[in-house]
Amino acid sequence: QVQLVESGGGSVRAGGSLRLSCAASVVSISCMGWFRQTPGKWREGVAWWDSYGNSDVADSVKGRFAISRDTATNTFDLQMNNLEPDDTATYYCATRPLFGPCGDSGLSESTYGIWGQGTQVTVYS
Repeated sequence: QVQLVESGGGSVRAGGSLRLSCAASVVSISCMGWFRQTPGKWREGVAWWDSYGNSDVADSVKGRFAISRDTATNTFDLQMNNLEPDDTATYYCATRPLFGPCGDSGLSESTYGIWGQGTQVTVYS
């Protein structure tokens, strides 16, 4: 069973940056997503990456967030710049046991079945 562990969360002033990392226990990851959730709200897709050269971010973070893979450490990173208080949430990485591209559903929670435990990001003004 694949295990995912997020790190890099913390508190930052608005306008600042954070880099989240998701460490995977296996290297054969073909589709990876980052999500965030605040209490009482649905989990929101933030960014996704697949091993076929595709990636994207949600419109709400476009131009500020970027997803990438570090093959040396086998981590999937979410670089977050120009953070806003509305970015405050618990951030999760997710993958799935099936091998293949994310397709058009990279930001959909139902695409994934394996989740990390989450890391808290707090942005204060």
